[in-house]
Amino acid sequence: MLRIGLLSDTHGWLDPRLEDHFAGCDAIWHAGDIGDLEVTDTLQRWKPLRAVHGNIDDAAIRREFPKDLRFLAEEADVWITHIGGRPPRYDRHVRDELTRNAPDLFICGHSHICLVKWDEKLNMLHMNPGAAGRHGFHHVRTALRFAIDGKTFRDLEVIELGPRVVRPA
Repeated sequence: MLRIGLLSDTHGWLDPRLEDHFAGCDAIWHAGDIGDLEVTDTLQRWKPLRAVHGNIDDAAIRREFPKDLRFLAEEADVWITHIGGRPPRYDRHVRDELTRNAPDLFICGHSHICLVKWDEKLNMLHMNPGAAGRHGFHHVRTALRFAIDGKTFRDLEVIELGPRVVRPA
């Protein structure tokens, strides 16, 4: 079994409490709009990291992380990209490949809306962890934690990190 911490849309700011939230995880996955390589450097100090770049990421981040990442985790086929849409309205850059060769788990970010939904038509699980950063229109910062056991996804938890605007104490 593999335990995953999943986040997206940090936009250059990483909530330090995520280290505790992801302590029991085997790996961390970031679905783009990293914002600053310091974010991924920190995540890599915590756990092994897989990440993709997003639309706001600069050339340095784009050199370090691909647009799309497809791999096996346990026995599950996983595809991570930043702009992917949601069931059934997928972005045109992924739509044809999803129809032709859907993964078991499709992960994207970009919308800043936390959503986990089974796509019955494509027979796959769609996950968007929402936005963990302070930049954007979302009201609550979120991330996900879940386990992969073979091809089964379980123990899903939504981590609410508080309001997008962090007020001084």
